[in-house]
Amino acid sequence: MKFAVVVFPGSTGDADMAHAIRDVLGCDADYVRHDGSTLDGFDAIVLPGGFSYGDYLRCGALAGVSAIIPAIKAAADASKPILGVGNGFQILTEIGLLPGALIRNRDTKFICGPAVLTVENADIGFTNKYNPRETITLPIAHGWGSYYADENTLATLKANNRIVFTYQDNPDGSAENIAGIVSEGGNVLGMMPHPERAVERLLGSDDGLRLFQSILQTWRAGV
Repeated sequence: MKFAVVVFPGSTGDADMAHAIRDVLGCDADYVRHDGSTLDGFDAIVLPGGFSYGDYLRCGALAGVSAIIPAIKAAADASKPILGVGNGFQILTEIGLLPGALIRNRDTKFICGPAVLTVENADIGFTNKYNPRETITLPIAHGWGSYYADENTLATLKANNRIVFTYQDNPDGSAENIAGIVSEGGNVLGMMPHPERAVERLLGSDDGLRLFQSILQTWRAGV
């Protein structure tokens, strides 16, 4: 399986993501620049964390009009798995692949540290290695990670089991304690916590590894 790690000016999680995929998961991963035009030949697409374009205008706004965006949308339409983490989640909302927005944290401060999550949906291609309602720990690092959506959107997300991860101790003020959501088709996942930084016990947790293993298992099964 071959992953594309899309790199924007200001990306900071690209090397962590590539390490998780190449050295721990054992799959291929290539960097793809923001000014590229194709994602042909890749089986999965990852938008890593960071501060694309310095978070000017708003987080993910400038990245959302980069040259590579049409190829990302085409990959989504082709049902390829697309994972956006941190700033990647922000970009996915900017380009309309996921609903809602990420706004400034409740306390208007950057927060960084371990977050305890509940796996709300263990039945999709990103989470089938987890148990339903399992408690996991993943690191967070964001200043604009409070998930917001209107009441109708939140109701739709809940009714269709599209809330994938929730915080047990909501650190940023996200609506419905949301830490990650999935698209209607189930192939686009956005999340603020960083699974790529929790793939080895040496770093304190390997709870993130099973997310990548889930993607690989689903791809092998041809689902």
